[in-house]
Amino acid sequence: MTYYNDMLKKGLSYQDFVVEKLYDIGLPIISYASKEYQIKFGENKCGFEIKFDDRLEETGNFYIEIAEKSNSNNFNFIPSGIYRADNTWLYLQGNYKKIYIFAKNQLRKLYESNQYKKIEISTSQGFLLSLKVALEKDFIIKIIEIKEN
Repeated sequence: MTYYNDMLKKGLSYQDFVVEKLYDIGLPIISYASKEYQIKFGENKCGFEIKFDDRLEETGNFYIEIAEKSNSNNFNFIPSGIYRADNTWLYLQGNYKKIYIFAKNQLRKLYESNQYKKIEISTSQGFLLSLKVALEKDFIIKIIEIKEN
């Protein structure tokens, strides 16, 4: 399995987890299953982009994606994450302990400020936003803590 496919599988599993947790607190999300509708409208009817950040606790940084490619051999990256042209207005990123909610337009402004470290790997481009800075500067709209069942 390629790195991209492995990350996609983890991301989709996390997305399902978040949908369940949001439903539990009264925020039902209607997700689109087909690639056609996801490209045309976004991941879901609510305009929430959901991203799994499995290294957040280890690094203390959010990795905010701006572009991707499904295969490292592809020549060009395509806009994704905060630069995907869809209905997204909220960006939910986190892990199985906490979900952090950001405004997509604010994350774009942070990227465009050139104050944060930019990262490129074979299938993704983005930037690092320190959890500490995000908390101190009130970049996070809401934090949902996951209670163990």
